[in-house]
Amino acid sequence: MGEPRGTHVPVLLERCVELLAPALELPGAVHVDFTLGLGGHAEAVLERFPDVVLVGLDRDTEALAHARHRLIRFGDRTRLVHAVYDELPRVLAELDIPAIHSGLFDLGVSSLQLDEADRGFAYAQDAPLDMRMDQSRGVTAEEIVNEYAPGELVRILRQYGEEKFAPRVVSSIVRERAKGRITSTARLAELVKDAIPAAARRTGGNPAKRTFQALRIEVNGELEVLERAVPAALDVLAPKGRLVVMSYQSLEDRIVKRELTARSRSTGPVDLPVELPGTGPSLRLLTRGSEPPSEAEVAENPRAASVKLRAVERIDEQEQSRKHNQAVGAVRERPRMSTTRGGRGRLRPGANEVEGEGRA
Repeated sequence: MGEPRGTHVPVLLERCVELLAPALELPGAVHVDFTLGLGGHAEAVLERFPDVVLVGLDRDTEALAHARHRLIRFGDRTRLVHAVYDELPRVLAELDIPAIHSGLFDLGVSSLQLDEADRGFAYAQDAPLDMRMDQSRGVTAEEIVNEYAPGELVRILRQYGEEKFAPRVVSSIVRERAKGRITSTARLAELVKDAIPAAARRTGGNPAKRTFQALRIEVNGELEVLERAVPAALDVLAPKGRLVVMSYQSLEDRIVKRELTARSRSTGPVDLPVELPGTGPSLRLLTRGSEPPSEAEVAENPRAASVKLRAVERIDEQEQSRKHNQAVGAVRERPRMSTTRGGRGRLRPGANEVEGEGRA
């Protein structure tokens, strides 16, 4: 195995390790890298925590082969699997692993996929319209561009690319594909650029960015997979286990935020003095909202510029139950306020009448 194609600088490596460290130090810790890529984050975890076992998932067979070569020195501490990250329950069942203690999602396109023109992810380089993260299966961007109905293409560009000029872009695509099949990234990027008004092209970077993002998400089913993967990861997270998620665009971050926030809130009645069993939060948020990269991080690794990091810890239910019982005991033992006239009401300061009773 030769050197991996592309430039690989793990995003927010030190911050991720810092957040995951308390979970990685738990006895028998199992760490899942849901987006293994070229293995930069995984290598740091295995080096710094010599007792941790790694389960690494990736749908990209080329990336998986490079990661396997990179991590071979860690021997039987690694379990590398060709799988999409929403397949975690199946993977853990096959490995006979009941729970995990630490997990990392580094979403979006990997360095390998982005840097190599033949993968078709980059609008700045000419390549076949592919965009599949797993090149062994699935529909390609070429098939979508040339075969989807115009209305469906508009929906994809609006929903996944937040492209406000979606109808204009799609009209341009439909006219072009009537002349001949669109097969290259360069031609598609040119069509998008020509379809967007000149004034709009002067801001916001390459005008093809939103269209390429939308097609990539559709090709790989990224949002649907993420909506299944985050709950699946949280369901198998052990007490005191931690999960870190790095998103690179707002659609991903909304899904992550929704799931993490929902599990960090109580579902019990708000007017009760204590939490009912089973209604308390199951997660503790470790970051205030989404955490951006530092200026130093972006200077070192420009691809970190758009990252949004969120982290949570699974609350220990036994510890939570003990606190619940202590709280209940405190409520029961709380002394009652003194009352007059048989305890029928409480006197206002300086008053001789009881609240709620009229004068005789």
